[in-house]
This record gives sequence, structure tokens and C-alpha cells, in this order.
Amino acid sequence: MKVTPDLAGSLNKILAGASGFTKLSRLGGTGKLVRQMLDGNLPRHTPPRETAATPQGAQFLARSFSNAAGSRNYKLYVPASYRGRPVPLVVMLHGCTQTPDDFAIGTRMNEIAEQEGFLVAYPAQAASANMQKCWNWFEVAHQRRDAGEPAVIAGITREIMRDWAVDPRRVYVAGLSAGGALAAIMGQTYPDIFAAVGVHSGLACGAARDMPSAFAAMRGGSAGGSTPGHSVPVIAFHGDSDKTVHPRNGEEVVAQAARTGSTRTEGGTSAGGRRYRRTVHISHDGKTAAEYWVVQGAGHAWGGGSAAGTYTDPAGPDASREMIRFFKEAVLS
Repeated sequence: MKVTPDLAGSLNKILAGASGFTKLSRLGGTGKLVRQMLDGNLPRHTPPRETAATPQGAQFLARSFSNAAGSRNYKLYVPASYRGRPVPLVVMLHGCTQTPDDFAIGTRMNEIAEQEGFLVAYPAQAASANMQKCWNWFEVAHQRRDAGEPAVIAGITREIMRDWAVDPRRVYVAGLSAGGALAAIMGQTYPDIFAAVGVHSGLACGAARDMPSAFAAMRGGSAGGSTPGHSVPVIAFHGDSDKTVHPRNGEEVVAQAARTGSTRTEGGTSAGGRRYRRTVHISHDGKTAAEYWVVQGAGHAWGGGSAAGTYTDPAGPDASREMIRFFKEAVLS
């Protein structure tokens, strides 16, 4: 299908990742075709609860941040066990149409934070920045350090590190789809802040430079742009039946982090019955550079997530717990 200027204009900023292409109906037959191509295998769920439940003693705080690059709201989960001693921080970047509460519910990350004792931040994309609340991963202005959305996310992260007791060696970022693509960008542009990255159903840093290339990357994958000499460890998940973001993109995410070394591959079956293949990439110094999980039969959804949230696959391997397990092994020097 050819991406004409008219189509590109109509799709502007909603062709950015995870979900919620309801406004494509305005494009008539073309919109139906695009919706089938991009939204055809997204799981349908009942609307999520408006707010994530918070256990006694814990806090789920609504905050806001502004700097020269922009302003965004965010939510911060503080577990009941927090006592002012340095703890890890995980920054979670939602997919299109999602909210911090929805993403927290779907990924169950707050539950894990309560058990493990770490903080979780959920930046919220503004509808004024993207009408479907997608992170603008495909625009060059949002792929550089100290500019655009990466600068805002880094600013939120630094603000939390300033206001709370955070172990600066154990700060991580993860995301779904458009959020996963931005997480990959954060790992490449701020390796001095983030010790490791989790990318679920996302794309590599620099996979697109504009709308037509975003469309092409989502359909067939893209090798991404040039990367700095130092890459942080990455754990990536992708369903092999993802019709929204082609599974080849997961391979490219891992390729940016694991350019040399050896690999080992093992298979397994999740508690929910989904088979998966896990490939571990080992660098020459013996450290894990990347993990890549390919989940058989899974679409564009967070593995092992709660059905109470949107775009989750409860039958899949628990991506949240596996990311935290991976993050524990990655510490900034």
C-alpha cells in the first residue's frame, strides 16, 4: 500500500505504535485497510479501572514536570516498604491510548515493586503532543539527547532521583510499543542514567525518521540508525503473530545492544500455555548484553499482563517479572 501525502497527513502521529486507531474510520476504505493492517490482532478488553489499587502504606502519587523541552504529568509508585534508603527506580512508558494507571494495572509492575521494594514512574504522554497519546518515537526531534521527549523523560527521572532515595546505579526504563520504541531511544541517548532497558513489541532507536518510514518499519522492520559506542543491556519481548509492529523489529532492538559475542537459545512454555524461545546474547567480557523472547502465537500485547488492563496477553510469559530479573543483573559502573 502506497503512503500518499494525504494518507500520511491523516495518519500523522497515530501511526506510532501500540493501539487505539479508532479515528481511522474517518478515512473510509483506506482507513479500514490500515486499521486491519495495524490494529487487526490487538486484544479486546473491557475498559480498565480508572486508577490502580494501592495497598496500605504505599503511595501512587500524581506529579508533573517541566523543562525547556516540554511538560508532562507522571505518576510515581512508592512501595510501603520504602524507608528513605536508596532503592532502584523503573521508568515505565505506556503505549498509545494508554494512561499511567492503565499501564500499571496491565503490567502489574506496582505489585512487583511492592514485593521487591523499588520505585516505579509512569510518565504520561499528552494528547496535545499526540492525539492518540503515542510517544513520538518516529520523529527525529525526539531521538536525540537533551531534546524533545527524551529530554523530558530524562528530566522526570532526574527529578525523582533528586526528591527520593534512588540508587543511581540501578535506574531502568521499559515500555510497550510506542513506549518500547522510546525506551530503546532512552537507552541509546542516556546510557549514563539507565543501566538497562526493556522493550516490549517496540522498535529500535532510529527505526524511522518520519511518517512514511514509520509505516515501513512497523510493517517490515528496520535496522535503526547509528548508535553510540556504548549500549546498555536490553531485554526484548515480541509476539511472532504481532500484526501491528512486525516481529523483525524486536530482532533489531537486540542487534543494537548485542553486536558481538556468543548466544545461547532455550525454549519453554509459560504458565498460561504459550511457547516461547529465549535467546541470550553474551558479550566478550562474559556479561549479558541482551535477551530476546519470541512468544509463539502472541500478538501486540504485554506478556503475562492482567486482563484488567488494555493490550495484555495473560497467557504469555510474565514480561514484567522477567524484566525485573534481568534488571537486577545490570548495574551502572
